[in-house]
Amino acid sequence: MPLTPLDIHNKEFNKGFRGYDEDEVNEFLDQVIKDYELAIREKKELENKVTELNERIGHFSNIEETLNKSILVAQEAAEEVRRHAQKEAKLMVKEAEKNADRIINESLSKSRKIAVEIEELKKQSKVFRTRFQMLIEAQLDLLKNDDWDHLLEYELESLYEEREESKVQS
Repeated sequence: MPLTPLDIHNKEFNKGFRGYDEDEVNEFLDQVIKDYELAIREKKELENKVTELNERIGHFSNIEETLNKSILVAQEAAEEVRRHAQKEAKLMVKEAEKNADRIINESLSKSRKIAVEIEELKKQSKVFRTRFQMLIEAQLDLLKNDDWDHLLEYELESLYEEREESKVQS
């Protein structure tokens, strides 16, 4: 069992012949008592400080553990968000490809319809041109016909005769 300052203070020594000077021994023991009390106080203070620091270490260990868990949760959440974003991006790309295919197919279909319409219009244009040419040729044949000359002569003769008759009657 360790000594206490009180043990040191109450310590009695046997007196011998030509022993130590009692005042010097008492003075030395008083100094030892003071130093020992100081050492005990410092030891208690250090023990209290160690206890406090251990508590703080425990607190910080809890915080560290919580932070580590939070980091793991955040990493998992980030990974989940990344996976979700990749999945969504793939879906968007697939949908865009489908739309592009649909647009291309619609465009091809429309271009085919337009090509068919153009061919039909070309045929109609040829038919119209042929009919129009035939009409014009028929009209030219009519113009080239001698009947026109006869008609012109007829009219002139009729006009001339009518004038003569009108003169005679007057």
